[in-house]
Amino acid sequence: MKEPRIRVSALLAWRGRVLLCRQEKPGKEYWLLPGGGVNSGETLLEALQRELAEETGIDYEFLLEGPIALADSIAPGRPVIKHVVHIIFASDLSEHSLEEVSSIDDAVRGHRLFAPDELADVVIHPPIQHFLRNWQPGDPTVYLGSLWIP
Repeated sequence: MKEPRIRVSALLAWRGRVLLCRQEKPGKEYWLLPGGGVNSGETLLEALQRELAEETGIDYEFLLEGPIALADSIAPGRPVIKHVVHIIFASDLSEHSLEEVSSIDDAVRGHRLFAPDELADVVIHPPIQHFLRNWQPGDPTVYLGSLWIP
């Protein structure tokens, strides 16, 4: 069994919309909150700042709330071949612009700002559309459960 991977991400809000990063694998397209894996010796926030700079070009300091949510993504079957623990933070970047984000990460194939009512039909990994549509600043931290999409 592989050890769980820790992935930090950020719900970045801008003028009522949420920023997602597009990724592609053969035959499928999906969206993620910007973020990525935590390296040994990094704090969660150091990893998040590094990943946001890589995936969005955001390299300035801003306030983060959270963690606001936790979730597991565990591949079915035995032995377990993939287990990701998601730790989600949040920030409202309305004082900045998220219209012109860019990435130096080869896995990111684009960005888009989504209004809450657009999220229902979007493939998001993990599948947290309901959470993204309903979360409000100041809400208590929530465990979203074990969520898996192959």
